Amino acid sequence: MREKIFTFLRHIAAHNDREWFKAHRAEYDEARSIFEDMAQTLINRISAFDPEVANVPLKSTLYRFYRDTRFSPDKSPYKRHFGTYINTMGKKSFHGGYYFHIEPGNSMVACGSYWLPADVLNAVRNSIIVDIDRFRSIVEDPEFKSLYPVIGLDTLKTLPKGFPRDFPYPQYLRPKDYATWTAMTEEEILSDDWADIATYRFKVVKPLIDFINETVDDYL
Repeated sequence: MREKIFTFLRHIAAHNDREWFKAHRAEYDEARSIFEDMAQTLINRISAFDPEVANVPLKSTLYRFYRDTRFSPDKSPYKRHFGTYINTMGKKSFHGGYYFHIEPGNSMVACGSYWLPADVLNAVRNSIIVDIDRFRSIVEDPEFKSLYPVIGLDTLKTLPKGFPRDFPYPQYLRPKDYATWTAMTEEEILSDDWADIATYRFKVVKPLIDFINETVDDYL
């Protein structure tokens, strides 16, 4: 069944217009329903090691398939992926959570906090300085590093202003966010154990989410 998600997404990438979508709405509805079942499965699985997730309503984790094109040069009306962000505080919260993304050639799991305000971001950086041994034990763990070698979707070239120049681990203060990600292949998502694979990768990154949220939640 999951192959229908990839089939639809390949079709919409090639025919991203309202007339095609209208004529193939049933194909979208079926793919969307299958993805929603996957998202619910992930909520159930993640709840085993993060019990607060059990209270997250499925609908609150899902993203609209329709694109907001008002400020984008790309006027394609539809996305080319399905995504779910499982976050106990909601999708728009700075609180870190678990993201699952299906897109042909670019599927992934991702975790952490993105687009943190400057004061919260600097507070996280200060927490890293104060508790660097714990932070390093998380991100330098071989199991973690094999899956998540990069922290931050974007990083500064130098240390942020106001932070000690002699800090021995500047790479952990340069990120502009504290999100991380790892790819999932199409073969993995289509396999019978896809949920085991995704859940394992989420579980490995949970200590980082906990570390970041301890500071972020003070600002919520």
